[in-house]
This record gives sequence, structure tokens and C-alpha cells, in this order.
Amino acid sequence: MKLFDLTGKSAVVVGGAGGLGQAIAQGLCEIGANVMITSRNEDSLKRAQSEIKDACGADICYGVCDATDEAQVEALLELAISKFGKVDILVNAQGFNKKHNADEFPMDVFRSMLEANIVSVMMTSKHFGKHMMQNGYGKIVNLSSVRGKVATKAPGNAGYCTTKGAVDMLTKSLAAEFGPSGVTVNAIGPTVTETPMMTSIIEMRGGDTYRKNLADGLPMRRMAMPEDSVGAALFLCCPASDFVTGNIIYPDGGLTAIG
Repeated sequence: MKLFDLTGKSAVVVGGAGGLGQAIAQGLCEIGANVMITSRNEDSLKRAQSEIKDACGADICYGVCDATDEAQVEALLELAISKFGKVDILVNAQGFNKKHNADEFPMDVFRSMLEANIVSVMMTSKHFGKHMMQNGYGKIVNLSSVRGKVATKAPGNAGYCTTKGAVDMLTKSLAAEFGPSGVTVNAIGPTVTETPMMTSIIEMRGGDTYRKNLADGLPMRRMAMPEDSVGAALFLCCPASDFVTGNIIYPDGGLTAIG
């Protein structure tokens, strides 16, 4: 179906060397896109490149980039254009989470989260969005979280919730500004997802007992897996969503329905 066919389209996935970013990059490959992944760590990029090749046979390229550095973002765009001719899709999957009680939150960590989780999204959207607007077409998909919409009673999440709330509003603002040029901007807001990185954290917090506690809080009664976010992200990258912009889709097992 052409609605879900990305043959001939080119995508850059920032934060594509692991977790949801890597899963989305692989999904883009599987429906025909040419894909470049990027992160700050070349070894991680090489590992992800190899894993995607093993999983689906796709050859992807990568570029090393610190997305909080504007000069590096500009260089990344130039690299992608040199590889593909143009960029049709940008996925912003970068960022991190550090938990500290609000009354003890180290401000250097808070600032670094703002830089990685929101300033970098603005930076890539600024430059790739300008390129897309010049071409009259583009798709930007940001990785947000249910925590951009619903806070949590668990302590330590002031930094993460703040940055994801900012991602949501940036998504809407960019959608309004870029829309007349044919560029859509949307986001996905997953719940806690068992990525390879999260597995070790889950095991430290009680393993299957912790998984069950998380699952029991969701109407779907199971943990989220990376593939649960891929379909929503791909929809927002495909022609099927050409009239969808400024929205956040929640692959969250129903959490925001009851939260």
C-alpha cells in the first residue's frame, strides 16, 4: 500500500544507536526508506548498523554527531544530503533521564537534560526543517513520553517530565510554523518500555515483580516493548499521515486514558 510505503524516501534518526531510536530506524528500513542513524558514539553506531543489517538485511549509514552542538548538526545535514540528495524524514529520538528528588536536583544535570532532551530537538528541527521547507515536503517525528502529559507520584522525575512537556509544546509550535510549507511535525509518547538499556534497570528494581507492577498499572496489563512504538512512529513518517500534524500519539497501553 502506497500509504505505508517509503521507497525512495530518506530518513535521519538522531539517537538511532539503541533503544527506540534503533527500533524505529529498522522499521523505516523495512518499509523502504534509506536510513542514516546518528549519535555521539561511533562504536554504538557501528553496533546498531550491524544489528539492523542482521535483523532485516538493510544497509544503513551513520554519522557521528552531538546534536547539542549546532555546527555538528549543520554538518550532519550536509552529510545526509551528500548521501541521499535530500532528507524527507527526521526522527528525534535523542535524550536521557537522570532521577533526583526535586529538592536535591543538581542544576548541572538539569541543564544537561534540557540541552540533550529539548535544545537538541530544536536544533535539528531548525536545520532539517528549513531544508524540508525548501523542498516543500517533510516529516519530523519527536520522541516524547507519557510524562510530557501526565506527571508521576514517583520522586525524581522533575527533569524528565519538564523536558518531555517541552518536547510536546515544541512539536505543536513547529507544526503550526512549518505546516504551510508541507512539513508535518508530530511526536510519540510511549510509557516505560523494555529496551535493552531498560532491562538492566528493571532487573535492579525487582525483575519480574517490577514488570508486573508496571503492567498492572496499564489497561493492557503488559509491559511495553520497542516494537509497540515503531508502528506509531512509522505512521507519522508515511504518506498515510500527510494531514496529521501537531499531534502526540501515545503507545502507552492505555495509561493516558486513565491517568
